Amino acid sequence: MKIYTRGGDDGATGLFGGSRVGKNNARIESVGDVDELNAALGVARAQLAVTLSDSQELTQTLSAVQHHLFDLGAELATPDPEARGTSLLQQADVDQLENAIDSLEHELPPLKNFILPGGDLAASHLHLARCVCRRAERRVVALSHVEPIRSLLISYLNRLSDFLFVAARWTNQASGAGDVPWEKPG
Repeated sequence: MKIYTRGGDDGATGLFGGSRVGKNNARIESVGDVDELNAALGVARAQLAVTLSDSQELTQTLSAVQHHLFDLGAELATPDPEARGTSLLQQADVDQLENAIDSLEHELPPLKNFILPGGDLAASHLHLARCVCRRAERRVVALSHVEPIRSLLISYLNRLSDFLFVAARWTNQASGAGDVPWEKPG
């Protein structure tokens, strides 16, 4: 099978089920941002494997998240996901993120001020993934204003951005880099 089909040369792409829409369609924009987030998490996982030997649990969680994001993207790419069996994300997946946040936060000192994205390279990648996640969340919210979208998808992305923030803090602490505090002018 060839990787190119030439089917998108006219600026349109196919949704699951066969309908075609413009590549700038709100649904496709959402799918694209979720895909970009998944790629950003792949980079963060790769960096974690190189720089932090004690990150197996975090790496496993990020792997599960990548699979969930693929599920989420499939649902977004399907105009009628329940009829086509692509509503794969569940409340238990949101709950897993909350448990992971609680577990990582338990090992961190309380935040006393705002922090800047940065520190260790793996943590910086996690901060960047958090920003991509927030953009994906905004796109899915915008899509939900024009097409029916399960609110669970928005909840998952919201919780994921919280998880990525805490994961970045945990990575900075585990690497010895520490958080980068924001310094108020003056």
